[in-house]
Amino acid sequence: MHRRRVLLAALLLFPVFALAWQTAAPPLPTTPKHPVVDEYNGVKVTDNYRWLEDGKSPEVIAWTEAENAHAHAVLDNLPIRTKIQQFLKTLIDTSSPSFYALEVRGGVLFAMNSQPQKQQDMLVTLRSPDDLASRHVVLDPMQIDSTNSTAIQFYVPSQDGSKVAVSLAQGGSEMGSVHVYDVASGQALSDVVPHTTAIGGGSLIWNVDGSGFYYTHYPSAGERPAEELNFYQQIYFHKLGTSPTEDTYAIGKDFPRIAETVLSASPDGKYLLATVGNGDGGDYEHFLCGPDGKWTQITQFSDGIKAAVVGSDAVYLLSRDHAPRGKLLRAPLATPEVKNAKVIVPETSAVIQDFQYTLAGMQPTFVPTATRLYVTELAGGPTEIHVFDQNGHELGTVPSEPVSTITQILPLSGDAILFGNVSYVDPMAWYRYDPTSKKVTVTALRETSPYSFAGVDVVREFATSKDGTKVPLTIFRRKGTKLNGQNPAVLTGYGGFGLSMTPYFDPGSLPWLDAGGVTAIANLRGGGEFGEDWHQQGMLTHKQNVFDDFIACAEHLIQAKYTNPSKLGIEGGSNGGLLMGAVLTQRPDLFRAVVSGVGLYDMLRSETTQNGQYNATEYGSVKDPEQFKALYAYSPYHHVENGVKYPAVLLTVGENDPRVDPWHSRKFAAALQAASASKYPVLLLSFSNAGHGGIGSSEDQQISMASYELEFLYDQLGAKWVEPQMSH
Repeated sequence: MHRRRVLLAALLLFPVFALAWQTAAPPLPTTPKHPVVDEYNGVKVTDNYRWLEDGKSPEVIAWTEAENAHAHAVLDNLPIRTKIQQFLKTLIDTSSPSFYALEVRGGVLFAMNSQPQKQQDMLVTLRSPDDLASRHVVLDPMQIDSTNSTAIQFYVPSQDGSKVAVSLAQGGSEMGSVHVYDVASGQALSDVVPHTTAIGGGSLIWNVDGSGFYYTHYPSAGERPAEELNFYQQIYFHKLGTSPTEDTYAIGKDFPRIAETVLSASPDGKYLLATVGNGDGGDYEHFLCGPDGKWTQITQFSDGIKAAVVGSDAVYLLSRDHAPRGKLLRAPLATPEVKNAKVIVPETSAVIQDFQYTLAGMQPTFVPTATRLYVTELAGGPTEIHVFDQNGHELGTVPSEPVSTITQILPLSGDAILFGNVSYVDPMAWYRYDPTSKKVTVTALRETSPYSFAGVDVVREFATSKDGTKVPLTIFRRKGTKLNGQNPAVLTGYGGFGLSMTPYFDPGSLPWLDAGGVTAIANLRGGGEFGEDWHQQGMLTHKQNVFDDFIACAEHLIQAKYTNPSKLGIEGGSNGGLLMGAVLTQRPDLFRAVVSGVGLYDMLRSETTQNGQYNATEYGSVKDPEQFKALYAYSPYHHVENGVKYPAVLLTVGENDPRVDPWHSRKFAAALQAASASKYPVLLLSFSNAGHGGIGSSEDQQISMASYELEFLYDQLGAKWVEPQMSH
């Protein structure tokens, strides 16, 4: 993920300080209850605010505008808002350019490039990672959309590097179309393929000679009912210079309705791989296309293969079958089916990661080169690279920053690699590794920060969850900070979809730490920090474990005298927003302020949305009696109780969000506002030209969104503002 988005997302964790709460604001709208009773597995459930689900209703639009007017009047009048915005703007504009999502094709180095004072990130090429002067802009979204609302979703260069396919989407909608550009001139070709990206994502891979590409194709209007147009993803082929109406079917009629497909290729482009996910639960099947143009299924969902990479003469498979932390298999390209694969790297105490998504597509975290295999291994959060030969004999590790994240491994010629590396205390940098000398050298693609972490302590502690599980907790504080239980603190977590919270760099936290504040990041079950078992212990009917883990982390911060409930804030987004909703309804006494972005709150109705159907493989379905029981037991919307003193709450949504429908937040806000007996505010902010958590938003919009959340948290927690000092 690129620097600007990481920075602004991470800033939500680290308060800045706003002055005392302002009460002069338009009143909250009247929110009538219109009860609707549903029956699930013999259980009748009343929904008082079903009418707020219709986002096109004039009544709902008026209600949302009134909520926004109230929230804006409160937050816009905080005197600290201008200082926060100026700080965030200065922080971004004085940081160095960043380069991410690297790819090499035809000797050309492609990268996404974030530049200070640019509203959207650009696609560029470089002659080498040491030659910044060679930077050539292939596509600047600001040149094709003066409103700054168009963003690059992903890009894929042709095998020779002469052309590049780019998916573009507007307003955070993530509904993208593919455009093709000549790399040397930056000119657009006539080819535009619509609806390649939708709820289930999108992907593309060129054929070996660059005459066309395979891509994820969703049904066209008329092929299926309107409500099914973002399902039934298949693979089609587009020949350059022809109309998309002439594109031909390749494979996918037997894919699941909720298939999410990623396409990749061997280094020479002769073999193509389709990785097909069954929704969001983490199960995959794989199909290989050879030089003969025929697609062959090489794994099934039941095989436990979580990722695959095609090398020059073999397919490498990551298996979690009877190996929850992962083992690597190798099968020859001549007989690539999983039944012919042999274990070359057995399971160890560390977790072999599967893959990471970047704007260059799905990037494997295990990479074969000429004679070696580089494998990213995870140990509870931090990652490092282990080196093997292609028979699995270990050759050591690649030197990297301590307690850090390997963001991507990019093979170069021979066995050399580039790799991205970032830590909690050092900015992102790209390094070159020479396996002959075993030396690592930093390239010119290195970020710098206007602020230093030299005076910050980063400690790793463990909380004990309800069932005795030890949950890692990374805690930040300034050296010398007194632990007297009086420090304002912010705790965040995620805990879902097998995603791991790994180290990242955020200089925006320093003003908070300078003021004596504490920040903490919880590595909860549901993530992948300790392998597939860790993930499965926090999904489906075991989801309550995630909330118990987070509550245990909050109690640990209090017991260890970092803070107290009147000074503790929490923050999360998306699945982390569900986490916020669950813990604030289960333990309202434990927190003083909650910021929850683009969250899921009505877990019984989530499946009625398009993306909710993809999520069902992770969360469960109300159609299954046991899964319904678990969903109903923690669904935040259904556990708001009248007369409870709830903490201060700020809910934020993007009206163009395709992943979590904004009605979740509307209904949850209405329920909390009607029920809370505390004097603390419950605010709902809706952004009309935004998607899921700021995806696709311009720099100015991301700053504005982050500023509101910071103001709220730190007005409520009463922290002090300390002007940050730039390092020299």
